[in-house]
Amino acid sequence: MKSLSKYMLPLVLGTTIFSACNKNLLDVTATDRISTEAIETDTAVLEAFIINRYIGERVISNEADGTNPGFGRGFEYALWSSLTDESMYTNDDNTWLIIRGQLSPENLGAAGSLWARSYRSIRECNYAKQVLAKIPMSPSHKRQLEGEIQFIRAFRYHDLIRNFGRVVLMGDTVYGLKDDLTTARLFERKSIQEGINYVINELNAAIEKLPMDNNDGNWVTGRATKGAAMALKSRLLLYAASPLYAAGSWAAAAQAAQDLIALHKYSLYTGGYQSLFLTDRNPETIFARYYTKNANHVHLEIANGPNGYGGWGGNTPYQNLVDAYEMKNGKAPFHEDGTVNAASGYDPQNPYINRDPRFEATILYNGSMYRGRAVETFTPGGQDSPEGNDNWNTSKTGYYLRKFMNDAYPLQNPWGNAGFQPWNYFRYAEILLNYAEAANEAYGPDVVPTGGTLTARQALNLVRARPSVEMPAIPVGQSKEEFRKNVRYERRVELAFEEHRFYDVRRWKIAMETENVPAYGVTITKGNNGLTYKRKEALSGRLFEEKHYWLPIPRSEILSSNGQLEQNPGY
Repeated sequence: MKSLSKYMLPLVLGTTIFSACNKNLLDVTATDRISTEAIETDTAVLEAFIINRYIGERVISNEADGTNPGFGRGFEYALWSSLTDESMYTNDDNTWLIIRGQLSPENLGAAGSLWARSYRSIRECNYAKQVLAKIPMSPSHKRQLEGEIQFIRAFRYHDLIRNFGRVVLMGDTVYGLKDDLTTARLFERKSIQEGINYVINELNAAIEKLPMDNNDGNWVTGRATKGAAMALKSRLLLYAASPLYAAGSWAAAAQAAQDLIALHKYSLYTGGYQSLFLTDRNPETIFARYYTKNANHVHLEIANGPNGYGGWGGNTPYQNLVDAYEMKNGKAPFHEDGTVNAASGYDPQNPYINRDPRFEATILYNGSMYRGRAVETFTPGGQDSPEGNDNWNTSKTGYYLRKFMNDAYPLQNPWGNAGFQPWNYFRYAEILLNYAEAANEAYGPDVVPTGGTLTARQALNLVRARPSVEMPAIPVGQSKEEFRKNVRYERRVELAFEEHRFYDVRRWKIAMETENVPAYGVTITKGNNGLTYKRKEALSGRLFEEKHYWLPIPRSEILSSNGQLEQNPGY
């Protein structure tokens, strides 16, 4: 099956969309870029240019290893999870300053590319939309391309809204160097409500225009479909209804998820939770980015593998996340006050047994079987501890990342032979969880909304019942508040490391609690009587303040606007 990565242009347009060439100065045809003339007269080149808008420019260092970034952050050395209570990035890469609440308009660290890349892409989409309107083409295909542009642009606005809140809406205008770039309307940040309304309207238009399916002909896998636009709408309306945004209704969010469920096009992958993230084009995938040889991403196995295997111990899970996983019987191992829940069956001397199966598929812990041997994070003598090889790459938390790792790829010397896992932007489990959350908040856990097919509880239990997970069903009769805890648990473990936790704790307005808990790890000591486990602080100084619910706008953008662009509060 063909995929989008085969159709990416090797050369992007670059600065030629911002200014016209003066042929009187130098009558030479550039060979290192695509000309505006080609884009504006050749339908194939224009379509290739539109397809290339799924990726963006590299803006900061330590990103875009292999290929340029897509939406959000995706597969980078430092994952977005390492800005949350899921994991830390051992080698920092400008993540620690965010964790410690030290980010500023002058230094956004690993988050420093989002504003510039998003607005550059929005301008490129506007340019493509302008050209598309004028170029001769089949009306039906032109309509699909217009929907594709609207989807890509909507995704960029979604990235801006969920990170910065109020955004500047550019409409369809293509601003150039000859325009008045000091006019106030270029810097007017709209309300969150206005921003979301605009993006939802764009997505509604895209849903009408995009095809239902990908194919091997003119709409290859990786290009947006109706389902992709509906999934983005579902997520954004869920955010809009959440406390931080307060710009929508839970009923509307539930309906958006229900509309996608009602397509009966997507289903939960049944080949195993761990394999889900290694399998291209499976029935759970709604929209993803695909990679191939010579168009790969970070070599995840060496980047995140334990030091004893020759890995670099990159994104290492916190004890905070480990402690969150339920026992296989569906009971929490700890009470809310942190004491052991004896009724759960949790054994502090065997802390990793009988846990939610997604724990084993997500985290490498002491005793995990990995590439032919057990992981050894204990001291003295553990191969994957500070006493092992390459101990500068040892995990500071006592854990390593399992999720996304493909054992078929080499860990040592992987160059060119790894980095091909798909990055799921949207998968069906997220939509079920969106529905479960929104329907519960709107109607309670056990009500089927008018026109719906599921209760919130039934949707959640579908995710828990996935083959290879098979966690106990949530019973009938819970209150809205009780069920809310189940929803938040399920999102935390099902969607771990997929760029949800950062936004979930913010939109729920619980980050002042979750992000101020110390960043814990574990020290395991091997003695004559077995192993002892002691919690430790893996990274000191973790801090979240009220202002951190939104990122600061880069100072350079404020200065470029001559102070007209309003900064987020507290910065």
